[in-house]
Amino acid sequence: MKILLTGGAGYIGSHAAVVLSQAGHEVIIFDNFSNSSRSVISRLENILNKKIVCIEGNICDFALLENAIQKNQIEAVIHFAGLKAVGESNAKPLEYYANNVQGTISLLQAMQATGVKKIIFSSSATVYGAPKYSPIDEEYPLSATNPYGRSKIFIEKILQDLAISDQSWSIVCLRYFNPVGAHESGLIGEDPEGIPNNLMPYLAQVAIGKLAKVYVFGDDYQTLDGTGVRDYIHVMDLAEGHLAALAYACRQTGFEAINLGTGKGSSVLEIIKGFEVASKKTIPYEIVGRRFGDVAVCFAKADLAKKKLGWSAKRDLSDAFKSAWKWQNLEGK
Repeated sequence: MKILLTGGAGYIGSHAAVVLSQAGHEVIIFDNFSNSSRSVISRLENILNKKIVCIEGNICDFALLENAIQKNQIEAVIHFAGLKAVGESNAKPLEYYANNVQGTISLLQAMQATGVKKIIFSSSATVYGAPKYSPIDEEYPLSATNPYGRSKIFIEKILQDLAISDQSWSIVCLRYFNPVGAHESGLIGEDPEGIPNNLMPYLAQVAIGKLAKVYVFGDDYQTLDGTGVRDYIHVMDLAEGHLAALAYACRQTGFEAINLGTGKGSSVLEIIKGFEVASKKTIPYEIVGRRFGDVAVCFAKADLAKKKLGWSAKRDLSDAFKSAWKWQNLEGK
């Protein structure tokens, strides 16, 4: 199939591009490179040993999207494009709603205008807000503690309404937990601008000497070592989840929301120790106060993905640590 990947040069999108291409699909990347590097395209071409079509543009540009879908005879869309920093969303809510919600509406209008009705949406476990229990299943009530999370909820509701209004649409919302790691080649990985918001790239930058130490937010939770527990999923497992979701969307119509996680949690201190082993570096850390809104334990119930998609996470955290460290040491990235 010919598949449009919005935000396809980003962290998760680029890994999905590899998996989809290697499965025989033709991927067309649509990205404005606001939070990704143009060099990702050449690195993808290196991994895949073929040219990648890339269209530079903003998802709020209906005309450009419509033209891209028509010109490239797109059959399905995987929608990764979106602003995603929780803290920044609190400071710039209008920017987040305009880009994430308005941008998705533009994309859906372009799809509707061109008769393309298969979409996989990159959602997030942030739609569960501050959950009161784990594992979290897809029936857990949706809520959010920040504009980023609310933008994901709004988009899911729009997609649900669209599927109800027109039963020929095939829509799958994938609710990611905590993606980590990199492609085994070390050529693509998580490359945040400025100080990383996520634990794994922060650890990598401490290990390489770019940052001084890791701050651990709280060690007095009701967990084995007192630090927060999260569900960390290898990005390649996540990418393969999109391939499975695409196959599902080709078999079914309607709306489905599905968790992508491992179904088990790891603590912050466990992640730090694991990364020390992979990098052979000592990673200094400092325990500081809890962050507002953080919960003790948050991990997925991943049974629905197995049942509906035939997918489950296969890689372990040691694979994620090794690949992330290999990526961190890539020259000139």
